[in-house]
Amino acid sequence: MALLHVDFFSEALEMCCQMDVILPQRTKGQIGLTGNALAGKYPTLYLLHGKSDDHTIWQRRTSIERYVSELGWAVVMPTVHLGWYTNMAHGGRYFDYVAKELPQICREFFPAMSSRPEDTYAAGLSMGGYGALKLALAAPETFGAAASLSGAVDMAKRCEGQDGRDPYWEDVFGPAGKVRGGENDLFALAESMAGLSEKLPPLYMWCGTEDFLIDDNRRLRDSLTEWGYSLTYEESAGAHRWDCWDEKIQDVLKWFQGLKW
Repeated sequence: MALLHVDFFSEALEMCCQMDVILPQRTKGQIGLTGNALAGKYPTLYLLHGKSDDHTIWQRRTSIERYVSELGWAVVMPTVHLGWYTNMAHGGRYFDYVAKELPQICREFFPAMSSRPEDTYAAGLSMGGYGALKLALAAPETFGAAASLSGAVDMAKRCEGQDGRDPYWEDVFGPAGKVRGGENDLFALAESMAGLSEKLPPLYMWCGTEDFLIDDNRRLRDSLTEWGYSLTYEESAGAHRWDCWDEKIQDVLKWFQGLKW
């Protein structure tokens, strides 16, 4: 595998940004690791960080490079700061950045990346789990499937609750009372897409039973099932911790591999 640290300019954010990119490389001589590169265009996973982290965190806390080494996939890990993968009410256009601009930039920089939605996936943890599901629901022309680990999936509830008293949340999502039913509400996005599209994106969700977000994940699970989504939902013992996410991202990779289009 090749690991690239990329500094570039984002027109959507009007600032310089960073991403780390893992690219396939066919190798035989590395000790303890065999690399693979597929013929033709290769699938790409956009792997998203949580609220306290940045583009380096998946490499620092997991063995993601080793996990994808034999798959022949690219992995794109961008920084979105505290933007919640959304076009902030008072701040950057982070949804436009990740959903539209970043795939275009990556395919220009790395032409071997596939442009097919069936080969383009999103996954993330916590804030990144929210972002991954949002990409599949709001940008299905680019992202064909998504996986959430311990996702912060109900931002309307969070903004309407105690967290909503912090002006930070209004900077991101706008007035608390206007989040529910809007473009940043995963429940509303999923319901509206279910009514408009015959082909809904496959989704995967996992949350630990000791995680403070478990009830929100169960409610979204029930809603997605009611609306007819192809949902793989799992929960098991675990909290909001990297030892859980390091284990479960391996299951996510297997799930993406098993998708039938």
